[in-house]
Amino acid sequence: MQQVEAVTPTSNGDHAHAGRGRAIAVRLLVAAAVIGGVVWYLHHRSEKKSDAAGAPAAASVGSGKHERAGSGSGEGRIVPVQVAEAVRKDLPIWVEGLGSVAAFQQVTVKSQVDGRLDKVAFTEGQVVKKGDLLAQIDPRPFLVQLHAAQGSLVRDQAQLVAAKSSYERTKGLAAQNLIAQNAVEQALAQQGQFEGAVAIDRSQIESAQLNLDYATIRSPLDGIAGVRQVDAGNLIHATDPNGLVVVSAIDPAAVLFTVPQDRLANVSMALAKGDVVVEAYNRDGTQKLATGKLAVLDNQINATTATLKLKALLPNPQRALWPGAFVKARMLIETRPQALVIPAVAIQHSAQGTYVYVVGQEKTATMKPVVVELVTGDTAMISKGLDGGEQVVIEGQNQLREGGKVEVVSPNRDAGSGAGSGAGSGSNHRGGKHGQ
Repeated sequence: MQQVEAVTPTSNGDHAHAGRGRAIAVRLLVAAAVIGGVVWYLHHRSEKKSDAAGAPAAASVGSGKHERAGSGSGEGRIVPVQVAEAVRKDLPIWVEGLGSVAAFQQVTVKSQVDGRLDKVAFTEGQVVKKGDLLAQIDPRPFLVQLHAAQGSLVRDQAQLVAAKSSYERTKGLAAQNLIAQNAVEQALAQQGQFEGAVAIDRSQIESAQLNLDYATIRSPLDGIAGVRQVDAGNLIHATDPNGLVVVSAIDPAAVLFTVPQDRLANVSMALAKGDVVVEAYNRDGTQKLATGKLAVLDNQINATTATLKLKALLPNPQRALWPGAFVKARMLIETRPQALVIPAVAIQHSAQGTYVYVVGQEKTATMKPVVVELVTGDTAMISKGLDGGEQVVIEGQNQLREGGKVEVVSPNRDAGSGAGSGAGSGSNHRGGKHGQ
């Protein structure tokens, strides 16, 4: 028994020692595997970076080859364009300006006497003629004044007759030396007093009659009645600031507009030659409202805005022009006979000046320098560079170059095909320039 107990502890200790050795070995193997994995990951990532850095260079080389190839293929491309003919014709020159419509005449109708407003005889917005009844003030106080003045006249006329008879008798007695001469003079003076009284009575009658006429308020002009300011039944006075109604004459209508002061000489010369035509359009310039003539050139220039004010009168039977409305106005200051004109969109600009592309019989584009004398609206007047009859490019110039081939297309060509061909030709054009 003792021998067995001595051998057993020694055997267990060796076994534990061997287990610890195996655990350490496992840990070392795991650590080596982890370190190896980290080394492999870092090496693999560095290889990816080097591949990515080399890719752009290869792509650049490839694209350069492609561009060169594209530039070579773009030399013979055909550009679709639209053209217009350079023609000679009479060119009207217009000067445009912004303005507003005003009434040709406008009157604030007021009462000229005090009294009660018995009746309003117009409707707001009504077209009225000169002399039409607008309102009626109570006429009875003025009738009383008229009758009193008429009674005074009858009385003074009777006294005047008596004074004339007395004067004639006195003058006869004086001729017979029956009375003194001063009695004749007194009779003559009394006759003059009654003649003066009769004249005063007549003036009072006229005044009473005038007030009676003022009690009937009538339109002073042909026009349109505005908003009523006073209702019937109110006491009105001649000093009321607002009056009864505003009547505006809008046929013809007045258009006030401004132009730059640099146009003063042109406008003055046009007026000196005769009537200057003026057209009025709505605010966006899409509809012509009326045509008339320039009436007034203001006598001074606005120094703040450097503009000149003008006034035109335009027939307005349809009431298309309304006071206070904003309009665009343009006036014809000159007509250039047989001017060489092209669409303004054909004009191109460069550091050397203005030019246009002309399409020749060989269907090639030729760049021609031109001198533009003026541009009016969408038309340009050419003074030098063209002779007339040339076909100038008005659409597609940005894709053209000197000597390039073109295909003339109509404006109603299919938009989809045009866009596609334009996009393709644009890329080829850039390639061509690169090749050059």
